[in-house]
Amino acid sequence: MDDLARIAAALERLAPAPPAGADPLAHPAYVWRQNVLVAARAFAPLSLDLLHGVEAQKDALLTNLERLAAGHAAQDVLLWGARGTGKSALVKSVVGAVQGAGGALAIVEVAADRLDSLPQLFDAIAGVPRAFVLFLDDLGFDAAADARTLRSLLEGGAEARPANARLVVTSNRRHLIPRDIHEQESAINPRDAVDDHLALADRFGLSLGFHVVDQPLYLEIVRGYAERYDLPFEPQDALLWATKRGSRSGRVAWQYVVDLAGRAGKAL
Repeated sequence: MDDLARIAAALERLAPAPPAGADPLAHPAYVWRQNVLVAARAFAPLSLDLLHGVEAQKDALLTNLERLAAGHAAQDVLLWGARGTGKSALVKSVVGAVQGAGGALAIVEVAADRLDSLPQLFDAIAGVPRAFVLFLDDLGFDAAADARTLRSLLEGGAEARPANARLVVTSNRRHLIPRDIHEQESAINPRDAVDDHLALADRFGLSLGFHVVDQPLYLEIVRGYAERYDLPFEPQDALLWATKRGSRSGRVAWQYVVDLAGRAGKAL
């Protein structure tokens, strides 16, 4: 027994100490890693006026996060829709805008595979005199059962998120869980299957849709970036860039502008 105790003690001494968490009042952005807050190395969101074609979504999210920063009632948010349409960029830009206006708000990025540690994150920030956006990017579940933990944390569970925090989730799926035309055929009560699939999305008080970018809007986005960074461009060249990538989106527009800057020997 003594030998086992000595071995256990030696292993404890060899094990690395748990990392110290960053000051939750000191930084604009964090990553939730190893169950501690880690200050993000660089948080440089785009200016809100650079995001085109999402004015309604921009206004709704800004109003909601301003309320959160002020300590008022605010909603959990789901941003859903086509890939590359600016969902993640908008979240960061709105947080940056609230911070720039003096709002007591920080963003904490949480990886999709860390959902089970959210109660520990809630404990870490519950008593902090600051509001937090808990950002889950590109979230999706393969089955309704996988989403039940998050459903409980959003609403109805004993460990629901604290008053100074709201979840902001982006997803390519409107309901976060894939729908199948056969889901109603295998259920005793078909409505039960539908309700189970929709239950998570219904927990978000604010749901913002993002849709495919058409050609005029794509060129408007490119033009906005190009003017901001003093980069000349030809519309046909920008369209050719999008054609080669098989889509038009805010993401593709930014990638094109990055290429323009590289051609001109400029940094962004």
